[in-house]
Amino acid sequence: MATTQLDKPKGSGPGDLALRTLRAMPRAWNRFWRLIALYMPKRLYARSLIIVIAPMILLQSVVAFVFMERHWQTVTQRLSQATISDIAAVIDMMETYPHDADYANIIRIAQDRMQLKVDLLPPDPLPPPGPKPFFSILDEALSSEITKQINRPFWIDTVGNSNVVEVRVQLEGKVLRVFVRRSQAYASNTHIFLIWMVGTSLVLLMIAIPFLRNQIRPILTLAEAAESFGKGRPMPRDFRPRGAEEVRRAGFAFIQMRERIERQIEQRTAMLTGVSHDLRTILTRFKLQLALAGGKSETKAALNQDIDDMQSMLEGYLSFARGESAEDTGRFDLETYFQKLGEEAQLRGCKLATTLAGDPTVHVRPNAFARLLSNVIGNAFRYAKTVEVHANHGRGSLTVTIDDDGPGIAPDKREEVFKPFLRLDEARNLDASGTGLGLSIARDIARSHGGEVSLEDSPLGGLRAVIKVPA
Repeated sequence: MATTQLDKPKGSGPGDLALRTLRAMPRAWNRFWRLIALYMPKRLYARSLIIVIAPMILLQSVVAFVFMERHWQTVTQRLSQATISDIAAVIDMMETYPHDADYANIIRIAQDRMQLKVDLLPPDPLPPPGPKPFFSILDEALSSEITKQINRPFWIDTVGNSNVVEVRVQLEGKVLRVFVRRSQAYASNTHIFLIWMVGTSLVLLMIAIPFLRNQIRPILTLAEAAESFGKGRPMPRDFRPRGAEEVRRAGFAFIQMRERIERQIEQRTAMLTGVSHDLRTILTRFKLQLALAGGKSETKAALNQDIDDMQSMLEGYLSFARGESAEDTGRFDLETYFQKLGEEAQLRGCKLATTLAGDPTVHVRPNAFARLLSNVIGNAFRYAKTVEVHANHGRGSLTVTIDDDGPGIAPDKREEVFKPFLRLDEARNLDASGTGLGLSIARDIARSHGGEVSLEDSPLGGLRAVIKVPA
């Protein structure tokens, strides 16, 4: 049965194949560039050097190839052709004037006029062909010209003596041996061009690399200043916008941004200080009125407790909103802190095990970092009987791991507990005696140091808190 156009399977035509090929090309192109990016250096200085060096190498490679292909090979071919023409003329004279037994005149003319040293050897077999050199442009040119102009058995040696080329041609009853200077048959001054090309490239690189380093240094300084600001550290004293106009604009923009942020923090701190003072005055007045007022002691005790709770909550809110950004960085001794932590564990009736790997001294904001550890470890003390704390300080970072055997937190709730004012109603009710800000303040302090706090399952069966900060 004949098949119509409608009977053909969908997507089997040449047009569909071309369409699929066109659709696959962008994906293949993207995979290619992802593979290139995987092996490319990640630092700006190295990439800039590649941008400078790669086009230079490519250009020189093209120039060298064109020069060798069009000039060097052509000149060598012409010189070899002229040299073999002289040898062919000597052979023609020997065959034209055979009455000269020793061919003394012909040998003299060849040496004086053609710069060829000619000898006649007995009619022995020619030596076996020797190994060709790796770069055999001269061998190929001479062999081609001898075959074309003389067309007799021959043997050549271009390796034995670097300055002389030996050519042997099998004649009737004798062997003609000719010594030719290499410069007569070969463009031997080409290396001067390559030396000049490589030498000028090295000079250009010696100029370009320091210039490129000076252009990249302001960018690295700006990155260090931004990183220090992100970690809450003071900006380097010698920082000022330098380099190209775009880098200077970025530097000035960073300085203005930092000043605006610091001004906003100062305004917020001043406002919170005023609010704290006003509210504390009102709470003190409440306490005084309760002390002077009559009534049942149970009612007064309950009201005083409420006022204390309000004051504690107020302190917590203000601490969370104010943060610890105004504190300067300093040295924090983990060994001393772990000793105090052991005393606290004894008072709470908890079993504590601490380990420390690396330098015990870290460079952080001491009070803020102590509060970060106290908030996280305090939760472990509150809900567990066994707590293990391991600190690892090395390679510019500090990792503190806190494991406990408490009830833990459900995996779907571990991110929510970092939200401000959130309190869980399950077995592990975080900050039961507080305001639900302990972990929020801890994460805020860790992030102000450029780090993070995360929660995981503990091998002890409870909760694991991991604190990572640069130090």
